[in-house]
Order: sequence, then C-alpha cells, then structure tokens
Amino acid sequence: MATEAKRETATLAGGCFWCMEAIFADLAGVVRVTSGYTGGHVPNPTYEQVCSHTTGHAEAVQIEYDPEVITYADLLEVFFAVHDPTTPDRQGADVGSQYRSAVFYHDEGQRRQAEEAIARLERDPHWEGERVVTQVVPLTAFYPAEPYHRDYFARHPEAAYCRAVIAPKVAKFRRRFAHRVRTPLAAGPQ
Repeated sequence: MATEAKRETATLAGGCFWCMEAIFADLAGVVRVTSGYTGGHVPNPTYEQVCSHTTGHAEAVQIEYDPEVITYADLLEVFFAVHDPTTPDRQGADVGSQYRSAVFYHDEGQRRQAEEAIARLERDPHWEGERVVTQVVPLTAFYPAEPYHRDYFARHPEAAYCRAVIAPKVAKFRRRFAHRVRTPLAAGPQ
C-alpha cells in the first residue's frame, strides 16, 4: 500500500499573484499553487474589493509542497529573489497595499525561518543601505481568488502583462534557479 507524500503549506505575498503563481508552479516539489487574498479584515473578498484598498488584503499565493523535495527555507530563498522586499506597497508598476511583501506564517517554525531569512538579506551587500519591509505575520485566513485569476500566465502567455512583466520574471527565475525548476515530463511513445 503506497502512502501519500507529506505535504506542507506556505503563504507568501510578493506583488502580483499572477507572477508569484507562475514562478512557484515551476518549482520541483511544489504540488499546487493557489492565487488568493489574505491579511485583511473582509471575509471572502473579490478582486475589485481588494483593489479598492478597503479590505486590507494582499494578493498572495498559497503553496502546497513536498518538504522531502523542497524545504520552506528553499521557498523563502526563491521568494526573496523574485521580488523586491524593500519597496513598501509596490512591485514594479503595481502600486498599492495589495502588492506588499509579506510572509504569512502557519506556525512558529515558519515565523522563525522567515525572520532569519530577512536578517540574512539585511546583511547581504546587494541590499546595503536598503531596509527590508517584508511583513512577517500569522496567517489568519486565505481566500482563493476568482477562477479567472488561476493559472493566468499558463492560460494567457500572449497577454500584454504576461509578455511584458511575468515572462521576464519567470525567465530570470529559471536562469537563477535552474537546479530547482520542475523537470518537464518525458515525452511518451509517438
């Protein structure tokens, strides 16, 4: 009898959830990535409500992963490499509190690892003179985004935002983390 692999969950916000979803879905060991909203005070918010800046929610991704293949520390390494953790409420041209940098921890171990990762970043010469503004806060609730937001990059690679913003981020991620990128399935018999 086969046993199902152990799975853990991480919840991260680093700007547009379309970008974060496309990157984390490409990582070996990641089982599922769900775009959604968290960190606010309105239950079951809509995208329009989140964009109105009245809910307190951030666009985030919830990542289900196999810790025997990829660790939470590995996820944090990718997270901090693919967005700017020094810009409050902004990632590139996307501006607003819903684009803030945040780690929504599920337990004290995740909190500790996130704080340690931020401390390492603040000592990194790359960020010299910059202050990391990433929030480290407990996850209270996560609300999946509307279906039209899910797998957006995979379904709309030719959309202007995907070509101009997401594709370059994904390409940069794939170069830097080639050793962590999901191996494509081998082609079957033709």
